[in-house]
Amino acid sequence: MNKRTLAFIAAVVATTIYALNHTIAKGVMPHHIKAFGFILLRVSGASILFWCLAFLGPKQRIDKKDWIRLIVCSFFGMVINMLSFFKGLELSTPVNSAILVTVTPIIVAFFSFFLIKERLSQQKILGIAMGFGGALTLILMNEATGFNAPNIPLGNALFVLNATCYGIYLILVKQLTEKYHPFVLMRWLFTLAVIMNLPITLPEFLEVQWSEIPAEGLLAMLFVVVGTTFTTYLFNAFALTQLKASSLSVFVYAQPIIGIAYAVITGQDVFRILDFFAALMVFTGVYLATRRVKKGVGAS
Repeated sequence: MNKRTLAFIAAVVATTIYALNHTIAKGVMPHHIKAFGFILLRVSGASILFWCLAFLGPKQRIDKKDWIRLIVCSFFGMVINMLSFFKGLELSTPVNSAILVTVTPIIVAFFSFFLIKERLSQQKILGIAMGFGGALTLILMNEATGFNAPNIPLGNALFVLNATCYGIYLILVKQLTEKYHPFVLMRWLFTLAVIMNLPITLPEFLEVQWSEIPAEGLLAMLFVVVGTTFTTYLFNAFALTQLKASSLSVFVYAQPIIGIAYAVITGQDVFRILDFFAALMVFTGVYLATRRVKKGVGAS
């Protein structure tokens, strides 16, 4: 099996884990652990795991010129991205989060124009507009509150911020994945994330009453640390060694299908008419923003 095929498999596994995470993580917030406290658990747990695997990777030193990019990638990919997603999940619903993370490819297309000078065709511009239109529909026209969802509009806005930061992260980290082994890259990214997240997340982390959390709650937290954080970031880092950032971001298409199905089947959420039309706008926008146009039909 060649590396490109393995990269596709890694991307699919990471996407599936992300999709399940919408419901699993929501199930323990905020009654067992609050959003920001959960982030400290995520980044510190993943950092420890990556350092434990340090002996498996090559002994690479980070070049001085790469530290700024490394810090920026950690800030967007493991600080603002994670904080906004988990706070959004605490305030909103799994279905909304599963829909809104799909704007990531649109974000990648949008910022690729500014960061790496990738051309924006009329089709991509239309796709970006439709995708954001669907996101705004969920933010502005959704119910204000719901079951275990105290502020749905604010939560949905935070999901868009999450997708924006993750899209920027995918673009910026691509250069580093071509230079450093995934184990080396991830352990430093998460170590930096622990430092940057600590002042914001420590107060909520110290509030956790560990002895009162049932076994299923602890298992859910373990899934988030080992699966959603350690495994997905490692797999995506490996996938980026063989795939473009825009190609990897398209795997987010599968998240709403798996995520919504899991949330509805487990009784954690419901799928409404508004969700359907907003999702249709987002999916159409993503399709247009990422579809390659044949030469002579329109620039891409």
